[in-house]
Amino acid sequence: MPEARLDAAVTLPGESFSRVALTAEALGLLRKLWAQHGPLMFHQSGGCCDGSAPMCYPSGDFLTGESDVLLGRFDISADDGGESGPADDAGSRGAHGGGQPLEFWMSREQFGYWSHTHLTVDVVQGRGSGFSVEAPEGKRFLIRSALMDWPV
Repeated sequence: MPEARLDAAVTLPGESFSRVALTAEALGLLRKLWAQHGPLMFHQSGGCCDGSAPMCYPSGDFLTGESDVLLGRFDISADDGGESGPADDAGSRGAHGGGQPLEFWMSREQFGYWSHTHLTVDVVQGRGSGFSVEAPEGKRFLIRSALMDWPV
């Protein structure tokens, strides 16, 4: 049975599949961080500081533009009254609704390298970057990737 995860709503024109998901552990931490910091966002740069670790910021603290791609949008509302949408046959839940929208951005250059991968945001123990909001929690977000088996 597949691990429960939250799939992002599709945001790229012409696509019908989610490119990014959250594990249950990442979703739980994001809900806690949202309560502390307000609306959040991810940016995946592939930069130098933490390699290719996804960075979580208060929404709007990292300015996105033409050099970035919006890969997906999550609704991280709690299951009790949130509008995350029904589970699909694989047990995944989509992001349908506007309760607590969290966008996942990637630099356009990095997307060129990772365009054939599905990304899953997970959480592990340990400190990541001091710039990402989870750092004081003693945890860090990381990306688990898998090659997609459908054409893109």
